[in-house]
Amino acid sequence: MGARVRPRTLLVCNHTTWLDIPVLAGATGCTFVSKAELGHPLVQWMADQNHTLYVRRDARHAAAEQADAIRRKLRHRQPLALFPEGTTGPGTHMLPFRSTLFAAVAPSPAGVVVRPVAIDYGEAAPDLGWHEESGMDNVLRTLGRIRPVPVTIRLLDPLEPTNDRKALAHAAREAIDAALASSRRAAHL
Repeated sequence: MGARVRPRTLLVCNHTTWLDIPVLAGATGCTFVSKAELGHPLVQWMADQNHTLYVRRDARHAAAEQADAIRRKLRHRQPLALFPEGTTGPGTHMLPFRSTLFAAVAPSPAGVVVRPVAIDYGEAAPDLGWHEESGMDNVLRTLGRIRPVPVTIRLLDPLEPTNDRKALAHAAREAIDAALASSRRAAHL
């Protein structure tokens, strides 16, 4: 839902489950900013095939270099997705957004748009949430579901440019949270 994603767009998304990645890539054709330590070699290989940009979360001193890498990646046609929660969540609420990597788009390079995206699993979100559980346990539990996995990708309006990375992170989180809350209210009517 929402206007089509164009090149040179940074998609800022909530992160509930590993399913977010194939669902979002399929819906938008995006690549991702990812933690460098993905774990399983197959997962690493799949991420490499999609031109993933890796960052080291433990390298705080390299934040400026990571922001530069994001800016360079945004020069390409493929939209780039960022999960500023830094990890998957429980599906009942979003975790706080980390603002460090928003330095890449505060201020936005010429022609770059920052667009929040709400990945909405509706009432199934808590069942799909990957929080405080091993990856293999979550994969098996998710793939073992009998019912289909409902998902709506809500492509929200682009954010107003700003030089303040913390304000940008806050605005993105607020927009996504409002979209998810609206969905929850509509489901209970």
